[in-house]
Amino acid sequence: MKFVAFERAKQGTGASRRLRITGRTPGIVYGGTGEPSLIELDHNALWHAIKKEAFHASVLEMELEGKTQKVLLRDLQMHPFKQLVLHIDFQRVDAKTRLTMKVPLHYSGQEESPAVKAENCLVNHVLTELSISCLPKDLPEFIAVDLSGLKKGTSLHVKDITLPKGVKFVAKGGLDNPVLVSVSAVSEEAEADAAAAAAAAAPVDPKAAKAAAAKEAKAGAKSDAAKPAAKK
Repeated sequence: MKFVAFERAKQGTGASRRLRITGRTPGIVYGGTGEPSLIELDHNALWHAIKKEAFHASVLEMELEGKTQKVLLRDLQMHPFKQLVLHIDFQRVDAKTRLTMKVPLHYSGQEESPAVKAENCLVNHVLTELSISCLPKDLPEFIAVDLSGLKKGTSLHVKDITLPKGVKFVAKGGLDNPVLVSVSAVSEEAEADAAAAAAAAAPVDPKAAKAAAAKEAKAGAKSDAAKPAAKK
């Protein structure tokens, strides 16, 4: 994925504020053999770019002053409530240096799994991204995980999946084999509640409702007539 950046001459809070007013976003690129460089990007183009998953989890090509550099997105500061990128950081990429990145997990196949299709279980995605280490050329945009083999009472761990070539999992917090996906059975009470909720949400047939009300009234009248008369 490619984007265009421009050199930024001024820095500081005031300069950055004035830059944002003109529709530009201040940023910085650092790392590698070069010195850190102040940059600015067109905010409108950047706003559309950050909505794409590849912009966050792949090696990017940044065109700066007619030269192309390979970089990674390292930090993104957003306004608390406005649709505004306040600042952005990039790191230069060395082709021979391993990267440590968080890559999104793309799950598929759970609807066809025995756990969901035959055993009516719930599948919980415990992790949505994975910390990995690899060379820039081996960095995947995402890791595909097939859930079609899930069964009741099982779970899927990192060591149960095959990572792309050249990619290694980076353990965090002492967990070398964390759970990616867990499977839990739906209780009978929960199933009954779901059925009741579905019935309540279903559209009511006016004719059927009127007939049911008449039947109930008739049954009530018969019950009253069957009661013995009160003694005077």
